Amino acid sequence: MTELEKINYAKSYVEQLANGVNPLTGAPIPDGDLLNNVRISRCLFYANDILRQVVEKGGVTKPEKKSKKEPFSLGYEERRKFEYSDTPISIGELVKRINALIDTEKMSKMHFRCISDWLLELGFLCSDVDAQGKRFRKPTAKGTDFGLTTVRRRGENGDYIQTLYNRSAQQFILDNLDAALELYNKRQD
Repeated sequence: MTELEKINYAKSYVEQLANGVNPLTGAPIPDGDLLNNVRISRCLFYANDILRQVVEKGGVTKPEKKSKKEPFSLGYEERRKFEYSDTPISIGELVKRINALIDTEKMSKMHFRCISDWLLELGFLCSDVDAQGKRFRKPTAKGTDFGLTTVRRRGENGDYIQTLYNRSAQQFILDNLDAALELYNKRQD
């Protein structure tokens, strides 16, 4: 018996057990039996699915190597497609809109720290500590003039201050995205 045949044989046993059938006799497993416990049954279905995948791959159990993604970049044509918001948005929303312009299957996503670290370097943001001792970034006077505002929000972990970016700040960031990327990439090396 080949290794693949053994795996297929084991898969058939696991599948029968998951369906509440004794693989040796073909008889239904009694309701009160441990193998009819919902959690055990789910685990057996999961194991059966893994074995099915192994059989479909011809017995290969090593995960396929993912092709390495290209580093993030955004050309000027793609930047023109950015959806600016007239209502100030968070850095998370800003980065989400930027990442929507790329093929995330082929390219790494941009991280919000790329922009926030760059704005910190330019003096538009500064680091501070809240009452709970958590570090956060907030606009400096220069940042406020630039178009950054703050709003107090309530999250699942309590209140926090969120920095928002108006349309002119969004435009400045998109216009100077290469400088932010350059700084971020230098710090990653």
